[in-house]
Amino acid sequence: MRIPDDEYAEEPVSNLTPLIDVVFLLLVFFMLTTTFLDPERELEIDLPEAESGALVERAPEELIINVFADGRLSLSGRELERAELDEELDRVAALDPDTPVTIRGDQGTPHGAIVGVMDACGLAGLYKLSVGTLQQQ
Repeated sequence: MRIPDDEYAEEPVSNLTPLIDVVFLLLVFFMLTTTFLDPERELEIDLPEAESGALVERAPEELIINVFADGRLSLSGRELERAELDEELDRVAALDPDTPVTIRGDQGTPHGAIVGVMDACGLAGLYKLSVGTLQQQ
Protein backbone atom coordinates (compact mmCIF):
# COMPACT_ATOMS: atom_id res chain seq x y z
CA MET A 1 0.00 0.00 0.00
CA ARG A 2 1.29 3.38 -0.97
CA ILE A 3 1.13 6.16 1.60
CA PRO A 4 0.81 9.66 0.10
CA ASP A 5 3.64 11.96 0.87
CA ASP A 6 2.57 15.47 1.92
CA GLU A 7 5.63 16.93 0.34
CA TYR A 8 4.51 15.96 -3.17
CA ALA A 9 0.76 16.57 -2.73
CA GLU A 10 -0.76 19.17 -5.04
CA GLU A 11 -2.34 22.22 -3.58
CA PRO A 12 -6.05 22.56 -4.53
CA VAL A 13 -6.70 25.21 -7.18
CA SER A 14 -9.93 27.19 -7.39
CA ASN A 15 -11.37 27.63 -10.85
CA LEU A 16 -12.74 31.19 -11.01
CA THR A 17 -14.10 30.99 -14.55
CA PRO A 18 -17.71 30.10 -13.55
CA LEU A 19 -17.70 32.86 -10.92
CA ILE A 20 -16.54 35.43 -13.48
CA ASP A 21 -19.24 34.24 -15.91
CA VAL A 22 -21.93 34.72 -13.28
CA VAL A 23 -20.65 38.19 -12.38
CA PHE A 24 -20.71 39.28 -16.03
CA LEU A 25 -24.23 37.89 -16.50
CA LEU A 26 -25.41 39.82 -13.45
CA LEU A 27 -23.71 42.94 -14.74
CA VAL A 28 -25.44 42.64 -18.12
CA PHE A 29 -28.80 41.93 -16.41
CA PHE A 30 -28.59 45.03 -14.23
CA MET A 31 -27.46 47.20 -17.13
CA LEU A 32 -30.45 46.12 -19.22
CA THR A 33 -33.06 46.47 -16.45
CA THR A 34 -31.95 49.81 -15.06
CA THR A 35 -34.26 52.75 -15.60
CA PHE A 36 -32.40 55.91 -16.35
CA LEU A 37 -33.88 59.21 -15.23
CA ASP A 38 -34.03 62.32 -17.35
CA PRO A 39 -30.75 64.02 -16.36
CA GLU A 40 -32.21 67.51 -16.64
CA ARG A 41 -35.02 66.76 -14.21
CA GLU A 42 -32.77 64.84 -11.86
CA LEU A 43 -30.73 67.85 -10.79
CA GLU A 44 -32.13 69.96 -8.00
CA ILE A 45 -31.95 73.45 -9.46
CA ASP A 46 -33.87 76.44 -8.19
CA LEU A 47 -35.13 77.87 -11.48
CA PRO A 48 -36.01 81.57 -11.79
CA GLU A 49 -39.59 82.70 -12.43
CA ALA A 50 -40.76 84.39 -15.63
CA GLU A 51 -44.05 86.12 -16.38
CA SER A 52 -44.05 85.28 -20.09
CA GLY A 53 -43.45 81.55 -19.61
CA ALA A 54 -46.22 79.08 -20.35
CA LEU A 55 -46.68 75.47 -19.39
CA VAL A 56 -46.15 73.19 -22.37
CA GLU A 57 -48.52 70.26 -22.23
CA ARG A 58 -47.85 67.02 -24.05
CA ALA A 59 -50.06 64.00 -24.26
CA PRO A 60 -48.70 61.02 -22.36
CA GLU A 61 -47.26 58.16 -24.37
CA GLU A 62 -49.87 55.79 -22.96
CA LEU A 63 -52.67 56.02 -20.42
CA ILE A 64 -53.07 53.11 -18.01
CA ILE A 65 -56.43 52.95 -16.26
CA ASN A 66 -56.84 50.45 -13.41
CA VAL A 67 -60.35 49.35 -12.42
CA PHE A 68 -60.40 47.69 -9.00
CA ALA A 69 -62.85 45.03 -7.87
CA ASP A 70 -64.70 47.53 -5.64
CA GLY A 71 -65.16 49.97 -8.55
CA ARG A 72 -62.35 52.41 -7.71
CA LEU A 73 -60.44 53.88 -10.64
CA SER A 74 -56.82 54.91 -10.92
CA LEU A 75 -55.08 56.62 -13.81
CA SER A 76 -51.32 56.19 -14.02
CA GLY A 77 -51.07 55.44 -10.32
CA ARG A 78 -53.39 58.07 -8.80
CA GLU A 79 -56.95 57.40 -7.75
CA LEU A 80 -59.70 59.35 -9.47
CA GLU A 81 -63.44 59.68 -9.32
CA ARG A 82 -65.38 58.99 -12.52
CA ALA A 83 -65.91 62.71 -13.24
CA GLU A 84 -62.19 63.40 -12.80
CA LEU A 85 -61.39 60.52 -15.16
CA ASP A 86 -63.74 61.97 -17.79
CA GLU A 87 -62.03 65.38 -17.50
CA GLU A 88 -58.56 63.85 -17.79
CA LEU A 89 -59.56 61.76 -20.81
CA ASP A 90 -61.02 64.87 -22.50
CA ARG A 91 -57.79 66.79 -21.83
CA VAL A 92 -55.59 64.02 -23.24
CA ALA A 93 -57.83 63.54 -26.29
CA ALA A 94 -57.61 67.27 -27.03
CA LEU A 95 -53.79 67.05 -26.97
CA ASP A 96 -53.49 63.82 -28.99
CA PRO A 97 -56.48 61.69 -29.99
CA ASP A 98 -54.13 58.84 -31.00
CA THR A 99 -52.95 58.28 -27.40
CA PRO A 100 -53.20 54.55 -26.60
CA VAL A 101 -55.18 53.55 -23.51
CA THR A 102 -54.71 50.30 -21.59
CA ILE A 103 -57.55 49.30 -19.27
CA ARG A 104 -56.53 46.89 -16.54
CA GLY A 105 -59.48 45.39 -14.70
CA ASP A 106 -59.34 43.18 -11.64
CA GLN A 107 -60.71 39.65 -12.13
CA GLY A 108 -63.51 40.43 -9.68
CA THR A 109 -64.52 43.67 -11.39
CA PRO A 110 -68.05 43.67 -12.80
CA HIS A 111 -68.04 43.76 -16.59
CA GLY A 112 -70.14 46.92 -16.57
CA ALA A 113 -67.38 48.90 -14.82
CA ILE A 114 -64.89 48.01 -17.57
CA VAL A 115 -67.41 48.85 -20.29
CA GLY A 116 -68.10 52.18 -18.53
CA VAL A 117 -64.41 53.09 -18.73
CA MET A 118 -64.27 52.02 -22.39
CA ASP A 119 -67.33 54.16 -23.06
CA ALA A 120 -65.72 57.15 -21.32
CA CYS A 121 -62.66 56.76 -23.55
CA GLY A 122 -64.84 56.60 -26.65
CA LEU A 123 -66.83 59.69 -25.63
CA ALA A 124 -63.57 61.57 -25.10
CA GLY A 125 -62.35 60.58 -28.56
CA LEU A 126 -59.75 58.00 -27.57
CA TYR A 127 -60.16 54.86 -29.67
CA LYS A 128 -56.83 53.04 -29.34
CA LEU A 129 -57.95 50.84 -26.44
CA SER A 130 -56.47 47.62 -25.14
CA VAL A 131 -57.29 45.41 -22.17
CA GLY A 132 -54.45 44.40 -19.86
CA THR A 133 -54.11 40.67 -19.15
CA LEU A 134 -51.46 38.28 -17.90
CA GLN A 135 -49.96 35.65 -20.17
CA GLN A 136 -51.15 32.17 -19.24
CA GLN A 137 -48.34 30.00 -17.96
